[in-house]
Amino acid sequence: MERNGGQIPRHPKEPVVRAAFARVLADLRGQAGLTQARVGEKSGYEEKYIGALERRKHTPTLTAVIQISKAVSVSPLDTLNKVLELLPKFAHLERKTSVTDAPRPHKPPEP
Repeated sequence: MERNGGQIPRHPKEPVVRAAFARVLADLRGQAGLTQARVGEKSGYEEKYIGALERRKHTPTLTAVIQISKAVSVSPLDTLNKVLELLPKFAHLERKTSVTDAPRPHKPPEP
């Protein structure tokens, strides 16, 4: 599957995870009283990346989840648990796979 600057999800559930993480990040950032710029400074990421995560434009890496969680003074495990709790709320965003998206079966070489 071709990718277009990170915008095309690699997995059907990726939009669901993006949405749940975006909500959790915005909530945790607000509770900590931090701006996107300050979270970026504290986590080592650019402000525009933090904003893109909150706008569901990117899926965070494991490293990003850990560093951003630390920046808002929350355990990465707590962050992930909050994301997991929200997944059902955003389940409607799951991308439906079509026949063209399905993996093609491997054909053994002909003898």
